[in-house]
Amino acid sequence: MRRNSKFLIPILGLTLAILWLAPFYLMFVNSFKTKKEIFTDTLKLPDIFTFDNYKEAFIELDFLRTLFNSVLITTLAVVIIIIFSSMAAYALSRKGGKMSIFIFFLFVAAMLIPFQSVMIPLIAIFGKVDMLNKAGLIFMYLGFGASLSIFLYHGALSGISKSLDEAATIDGASRFQVFWYIIFPMLKPITVTVAILNIIWIWNDYLLPSLVINKTGNETIPLKMFFFFGEYTKQWHLALAGLAIAIIPVIIVYFFLQKHIIKGIAEGSVK
Repeated sequence: MRRNSKFLIPILGLTLAILWLAPFYLMFVNSFKTKKEIFTDTLKLPDIFTFDNYKEAFIELDFLRTLFNSVLITTLAVVIIIIFSSMAAYALSRKGGKMSIFIFFLFVAAMLIPFQSVMIPLIAIFGKVDMLNKAGLIFMYLGFGASLSIFLYHGALSGISKSLDEAATIDGASRFQVFWYIIFPMLKPITVTVAILNIIWIWNDYLLPSLVINKTGNETIPLKMFFFFGEYTKQWHLALAGLAIAIIPVIIVYFFLQKHIIKGIAEGSVK
């Protein structure tokens, strides 16, 4: 039995790796093909590798401006989520009492509410106060991203002794100084995890920006990608090339921060 498991686990791992990598293979291989080649044979390598699709997609996407919009919205939203979620989780974990527990479980319960159920009333309310723009989008991301982030931070904070707070308070530190200079640096692994999860979500989000962004020139990359899919034609060769360009920044960020992810998730969910 043990001998069979030695072969079974690697085979299972290899199978899962192939299944996971297959979409990336199809995306990159077909991004170098002409439209005719894609519909002729999707799986085979292109007859001639050409970067014409990438050049055209770069121009059609107005990539530099669109990239700036995506980076700006993602960066500001993630920074705001980290700051407010970590402070809220710190207050809930240190305050104690029934009210803090109730509020915490209220945030946890909010993760179960589907976006589609609040989509129409949310846009109606924000439309009345004229916040259907980048600022309104960032504010909405804070609301939708806070629940999971507070849950992870709260779990990590439960493993940090309150004696650190008490010692710093005796030395004359304020509550904010205790959090910002002592507790928050200790939350680095979970902060990286929260950042990665929210970056991937916000960077790839299409539905919320499509409802909120209503000005030309403010589109994010997923919104701009939609223009490759018209009512009567679909430019798959350009869409795949644009998609390949769009995921590069996220992949770079992920590989730089990946060593912290598992550690952060373990700290945030187990403790």
